[in-house]
Amino acid sequence: MIFRLGDFHFPDDPARLYPDTPGRPWVLEVGFGDGRFWPHFAPTFPVTPNYLGVELSGVSLLKAHRRLSAAGLGSGILTKLPADVLVREVIPHGALDVIVVNFPDPWPKDEHTDHRLLRVPFFQLAASRLKPGGAILLTTDHDEYFEFAVQQAHASGVMSVQTGEPPAAALETKYALKWRDLGLDVNHARFTPTAHAPVPHGDVRPYPEDEPTVPHAVLTLPDTFTPTDFDKVTIRMPQSTTTIILLDLYGSLRRDGWVTLAHVIEGELTQEVLIGITGREDGTHLVRLAKFGGPIITPGVKAAVGAVTQWLESLGAVVKHRGY
Repeated sequence: MIFRLGDFHFPDDPARLYPDTPGRPWVLEVGFGDGRFWPHFAPTFPVTPNYLGVELSGVSLLKAHRRLSAAGLGSGILTKLPADVLVREVIPHGALDVIVVNFPDPWPKDEHTDHRLLRVPFFQLAASRLKPGGAILLTTDHDEYFEFAVQQAHASGVMSVQTGEPPAAALETKYALKWRDLGLDVNHARFTPTAHAPVPHGDVRPYPEDEPTVPHAVLTLPDTFTPTDFDKVTIRMPQSTTTIILLDLYGSLRRDGWVTLAHVIEGELTQEVLIGITGREDGTHLVRLAKFGGPIITPGVKAAVGAVTQWLESLGAVVKHRGY
């Protein structure tokens, strides 16, 4: 199965995700590529675990979905998301048995090390989401990244490190086969939590069915309001990693009003959302997050509704109500 972010709950219940096998071990694979690892790794368990795979490549997502379905593993869940967003927002505390990271992007340039997955914050986050006795399994061909990950695990204060041979299944992945053909070795480590950092879930929720809770504002537009020209607006929220870019404005085809396309960047999570500016019978206009695309309501998305409202205020609109 392929899930969008909006298909999850925050956090989610394994019994909801896997209603037929709620009590089985839960394995998360980060960066599953074309899906070669899981068909080899799943049979090493007494019963097939519940599987959740996360990947950034849409092409890989489709390839892996076909491969797992052909192998009779179609009950696993695949999603296209940043790994830390998925682990932080979707995974309950103490729910995972194993996190597998095979051949992650090493981001080899010095100025890019902050993009690496296996750093102190992720180890602390993962420790809070793993069951007692659970582990992160890392296999990589990149020596420097391996040493970096081991150092970061020790620095996290919540992980012990055991090096050794990788699972045989890790040597069947696309990159493992490439390096094996070249006669090169790989590194493997098992990171086991020794403590649990209290990493909470964030302020994230799906688009609600209850309309009053959707971020919105009610305002009166000036009589001279004719937005024929629109310049891109970029807003960087103070003391946060959130950036909001209002990209474009479109006239509505169905009713009096417009639709704004907003690009919302919150750390590793990026969403494109539509914010409607819709005329009402009393002459006011409603500024509201649209349901199209299944947006996730985050602090940044709320701020995007506020940014559209502030832009309209700068053009002479008078706000009567704010609900964001």
